[in-house]
Amino acid sequence: MRLRLLTYNIRRGGTGREAALADVVAACDPDVVVLQEATHAPTVEQLARATAMRQFGSRPGASVAFLSRLPVRSFNWTRPRWAHHAFLEIILDPHGLIVFGVHLSAVHSNWTERRRLLELRALLAHARTHAPGPHVMTGDFNTLASGETLDLARLPPRLRIVTWLSGRRIRWQTIHWLLQAGYTDVFRHLNEREVGYTFPTWDAHLRLDYAFVPEAATAMLVGCRVITAHPAAQASDHFPLLTELEL
Repeated sequence: MRLRLLTYNIRRGGTGREAALADVVAACDPDVVVLQEATHAPTVEQLARATAMRQFGSRPGASVAFLSRLPVRSFNWTRPRWAHHAFLEIILDPHGLIVFGVHLSAVHSNWTERRRLLELRALLAHARTHAPGPHVMTGDFNTLASGETLDLARLPPRLRIVTWLSGRRIRWQTIHWLLQAGYTDVFRHLNEREVGYTFPTWDAHLRLDYAFVPEAATAMLVGCRVITAHPAAQASDHFPLLTELEL
């Protein structure tokens, strides 16, 4: 079975952009969609109905939600200590693949990078206990991978000031830590020479949205690409990321 997994930050609940967001999702033809900033439950439900998804889930106060064409055995939110957002654990039927929906803390600074690292460590500890087999972590990680650069001149002035105050040169650790823990960056594994920028849609120059699998599961990987076709540029400030796996 081939699984098409979409992660998509729909920006501030998506209210008022439901039709455009549904068009983007439908054009990707995913089996499962992990949403971030999906804070408005009626919007999640509307997207599910507009894209013919049989199951969906959202929770008041939670950023991460999901839509699924496949049967879902269970789903649950966990908010570790210090985490800004809860992560979402989805178990699919019949094969039991676990999908972790992730939205790490935002803002580019050394302060928030340390917070993201704490959030990630909590997620990894949970995964070691609850997901010893094949699983996927996907979502908006709000950080850069090693070797990728942040152009401070392209940040809004208020965010540029935060970056400068925290030490100017950000020590990106979160993705490096995840790779050291034995995970594969799916997009980079399959697209060595492509930039993969997902944010912002009007001036894409940052790769913030990712999918990861344990190294032992890399044989499942079929494809991974950023969806930039119309109307993705107008529907949100993030481009969605589509990952395909052979189960």
